[in-house]
Amino acid sequence: MGACYSCSSFPLCCSRCFESKVPRSSEQENCNGENDKLKLPAFREYKLEELKAATGGFSVENVVSEHGEKAPNVVYKGKLDDGDRLIAIKRFNKSAWPDTRQFLDEARTVGQLRSQRLANLLGCCCEGDERLLVAEFMSNETLSKHLFHWESQPLKWAMRLRVALYLAQALEYCCSKGRSLYHDLNAYRILFDQECNPRLSCFGLMKNSRDGKSYSTNLAFTPPEYMKTGRVIAESVIYSFGTILLDLLSGKHIPPSHALDLIREKNFQMLTDSCLEGDFSNDDGAELVKIASRCLQYEPRERPNAKSVVTSLTALHKQTEVSSLALMEITQITPAESTKETDLLSPFGEACSRKDLTAIHEMLGKVGYKDDEGAANELSFQMWTSQLQDALNGRKRGDTAFKAKDYNAAIESYTSFIDNGTMISPTVYARRCLCYLMNNKAQEALGDAMQAQVASPNWSTALYLQAAALFSLGMENDAREVLKDGSLLEVKT
Repeated sequence: MGACYSCSSFPLCCSRCFESKVPRSSEQENCNGENDKLKLPAFREYKLEELKAATGGFSVENVVSEHGEKAPNVVYKGKLDDGDRLIAIKRFNKSAWPDTRQFLDEARTVGQLRSQRLANLLGCCCEGDERLLVAEFMSNETLSKHLFHWESQPLKWAMRLRVALYLAQALEYCCSKGRSLYHDLNAYRILFDQECNPRLSCFGLMKNSRDGKSYSTNLAFTPPEYMKTGRVIAESVIYSFGTILLDLLSGKHIPPSHALDLIREKNFQMLTDSCLEGDFSNDDGAELVKIASRCLQYEPRERPNAKSVVTSLTALHKQTEVSSLALMEITQITPAESTKETDLLSPFGEACSRKDLTAIHEMLGKVGYKDDEGAANELSFQMWTSQLQDALNGRKRGDTAFKAKDYNAAIESYTSFIDNGTMISPTVYARRCLCYLMNNKAQEALGDAMQAQVASPNWSTALYLQAAALFSLGMENDAREVLKDGSLLEVKT
């Protein structure tokens, strides 16, 4: 086990040292108190059938992992039958936890942690070969999404500092409870809750190896000691925290060795995100660079502990009275407002708001190609006599497959039609968009819905399909804005 920063024998002690000082009943009492404070249910074991029902039988439509179903351990969004609480369910591959007892022990221990800085673990499931974790669902994406793949605006300096501080506080809390190791700390592990407050995923606190040999990351970002020994220690987590500070500074995933070269050369301009120009003082920027360089020291003993980092970052965090929602300029939609908006939608818009793909398929099939009448298609006689026939044959094959719900074949035929380039059909883009959604390819679906809008700017269907794709990507606020635009356009036309 790794070191515990709060112990007098740092860096030699481990979680057993801490646990020996706190009676079990006291731990349980504290946990129950935090459950009440955070309005969380107590940790429990779930039945596999409950979690199947919550995720629609582990449907691909409910996959929220950054890499979809290709992730080694897939995360699903779910909703339990006994309430409105959304949950995140991590389903491990069959070989991840061969030792049932170890899995349950680890889950129960992590499940005792309760903090507003964590996406807390609510329960687990261990039936047969199945190993699943159940945590709070965070509705506003990951740091990776907001930092590296932002759409409307970059993260502000004040929000980046808040991310750094809240993450450091999460690590300090975990360490104070004897959980000083965190595996694969990176921008994907930092999640934003409904109020857009950053939280640390509890999943990284679970390890499926008692000797600490469960670290996997890009070698350029790996702590030096791990490269030597293959083991993670508490100071390794601080090193990884330093790489996240670099992410926040630069808006890019810069290898620590390159960043340290820039710091030594005092080339702060190359290190700092150009989107932040004029957003912070030179002194504040220099201080954050200093904290990052301390965390990235080659020798583990020369790195600061989490408590020290929290103290340093607290001094930098100035806009404490401003909410995270305001800093990120995200409008929070209440359930009542959401229902009111949905009530104004047409049946097609409502189906898209619910991601009811079966209903969307049925409605697209019924409307046919009548919405293509406004699309511009200027064809020469030669095109009419040759390429056009090929294109129409491709579209016909696509329509047959679409009607038969053979979505892969439909994608192939519609792609052939689009690549032919003879005709522009917003309906083909719309139909291929749905096929992509059926195949859990939300990003490709969003691209097609946007192409449909380009081909037919006054077509509300294109906007509604964009909303469905955005909902599938977990971008709920953006999706609601597009739904509203679609509704207004539909009324106007």
